[in-house]
Amino acid sequence: MDRFDGMRAFVRVVEAGSFTKAADTLGMSRTSVTQLVQQLEAHLRLKLLNRTTRKVNVTADGAVYYERVVRLLADLHDIENNLPGASPAPRGLLRVDVPSPFANMILVPALPAFHARFPEIQFDLGASDRKVDLIGENVDCVVRGGEITDGSLVARHVGDLRLGVYAAPSYLAQVGTPAHPGELQDSRHRIVRFRWTNGLPYAMRRGAETVKIAGHYVLAIDDGNAYLTAGLAGLGVLWLPDYMAREHAAKGALVRLFTDWDIDPMPLYVAYPPNRYLSKALRVFIDWIVELTAQHAPPTRS
Repeated sequence: MDRFDGMRAFVRVVEAGSFTKAADTLGMSRTSVTQLVQQLEAHLRLKLLNRTTRKVNVTADGAVYYERVVRLLADLHDIENNLPGASPAPRGLLRVDVPSPFANMILVPALPAFHARFPEIQFDLGASDRKVDLIGENVDCVVRGGEITDGSLVARHVGDLRLGVYAAPSYLAQVGTPAHPGELQDSRHRIVRFRWTNGLPYAMRRGAETVKIAGHYVLAIDDGNAYLTAGLAGLGVLWLPDYMAREHAAKGALVRLFTDWDIDPMPLYVAYPPNRYLSKALRVFIDWIVELTAQHAPPTRS
């Protein structure tokens, strides 16, 4: 048995919570991962994992061993990448998930410049607005708008998305243009709801006046691109970051409402697991995201 292969397999099983998920992320068969962990346990003469038909739990000994092995593998990675003859350039595969509009409008168009600077970094990129299990899916980091509520993650605030309220001319032609945000509570008006907000009201402020809008909806959706498309089709009022609305508003496909009202910006974060070793590749990627957001959504707070 290659002991380091066994350690890597064990770490992935602990992080993924199953042999099958670990095997998928390692590009190995479930049988091979199982054998590596069994051989490691036999070598240590310790039971590292409790296995049931439904789940895998780490034992007390396994938890101690896991913490030490994570540090050991990180140190090994550091040694290999900092030898005098090693390539100084960041390299390797990064598994990243970002919101779909952010991917389409900001990140992917800028990737050629990133690749020119760091040609040895490879991406597996998820473009989604879903909740990602970073550890279970072996994702290195995510970019997300809104507060990070998962206290098990390290979250770095990298920007703030300025928001506006928009509607398509076809929608306004049907129901009229509201003069005050409170009118959106009227039954004739409707919003397009973004599902991750769970119906939380949008707070809008003008001077000392604050209005919270929940609104009525005919469509709730969990993808940013589809959310924008629904608004363009006249299905309801949208709360959009400036970068998503700018081009459509300039062409007249969207009309900005309540321009004299303020909306708190949406914070933008990069989040990653606390026990995930920050490789050179991941560090330069996070720094690059900070550069991108400085152009498109600069922080309004430290």
